[in-house]
Amino acid sequence: MPPDPLPITEAQADLLRITLLPGLGPILTRRAIDTLGSPRAVLEASRRELTAIRGVGARTAGAIIDARPALEAQLREEFDEIEAAGARIVTLVDDGYPELLKQIQDPPPVLYVRGDPAALTGVCPVGIVGSRSATHYGIEQAERFAAELARAGLCVVSGGARGVDTAAHRAALRARGQTVAVLGCGLAQCYPPENRELFDAIAMSGGAVVTELPMRTVPHADNFPARNRIISGLSLGTLVIEAPRRSGALITARLAAEDHGREVFALPGRVDSPTSRGCLDLVMQGGAHLVVEPGDILDMLEAPARRRHNETGEPATNQPPALLFDMASLSDPQRRIVECLDSPGSFDEIVRRTGLDAGVVRSETTMLELRRIVVRCGDRFESKIG
Repeated sequence: MPPDPLPITEAQADLLRITLLPGLGPILTRRAIDTLGSPRAVLEASRRELTAIRGVGARTAGAIIDARPALEAQLREEFDEIEAAGARIVTLVDDGYPELLKQIQDPPPVLYVRGDPAALTGVCPVGIVGSRSATHYGIEQAERFAAELARAGLCVVSGGARGVDTAAHRAALRARGQTVAVLGCGLAQCYPPENRELFDAIAMSGGAVVTELPMRTVPHADNFPARNRIISGLSLGTLVIEAPRRSGALITARLAAEDHGREVFALPGRVDSPTSRGCLDLVMQGGAHLVVEPGDILDMLEAPARRRHNETGEPATNQPPALLFDMASLSDPQRRIVECLDSPGSFDEIVRRTGLDAGVVRSETTMLELRRIVVRCGDRFESKIG
């Protein structure tokens, strides 16, 4: 009696099958599908057809063919692991695959996701990366930036590692914002082990824990550079906080700037601190914008966020709440700004009416503009609510 069909489409199952084959990484998978026409064609290809794919030699083709007899059992076992973890998959053929990630040269064919896959498709995600051996300053600044950006409605994307990553995730959760952790191991593993409760909290809070690696893949040094491209690929911009000259955070920054065409931000640190040399080098070499306040990032992401918002299409309704970031409510500073605009006011008038710091008013009005709750008319702001 045949086993029950898997509760996924055949196209999804085919992509999952391909990821379980030896020798086909993301680039070769995309090339194989483009060459042969479909995932199914790759799975059924002859040795000659496989070796006709640029980059697939005779040894790889032979390994793929030799692996096919066990593939269905592997697929069933993999899906049992996915279900046991309460996870799901999102593939390149799915409408819900994140568009920003799809734009990179080597998008993962399959993403394994715990939590809400919609967290991967936000209009304004921002990466925060840095040293695993962060100083007190690095932890403090990661928490400050992550909390403020999360309160402003941005999704904080990081790597779930010790140090800066963990601080950023925790701060976003405390701010009741959205965060995504991208792992360098399978979801049936937990690395670092002390972050098990953190990953559970992310998955249950409307965020997501995500990886491209099969469920039981153990953490290995070779996995993390590839993981970094997903952090950058999911994000409109990436902030680097405390990075030594040789660090994974700088790999993420290079990918963001050079390969993905995304914004890169660097937080300055002590000039005599080895943990800050990577950030200082990024700024001196023109590879990153120097930032000192969360509002600096909001200002610089305004243009790409607007472009991304326009790509998704204008909403059919003129009712404004949470049009851009799908937040259920405004932050306290945002409410104060909206309430003070019962009549149009200039920037200085908003500062005077609300009593808020000028930097807070600048960042919060930017977010309100992006969400179409406040509009600028000349040098004055008007509220679209009430």
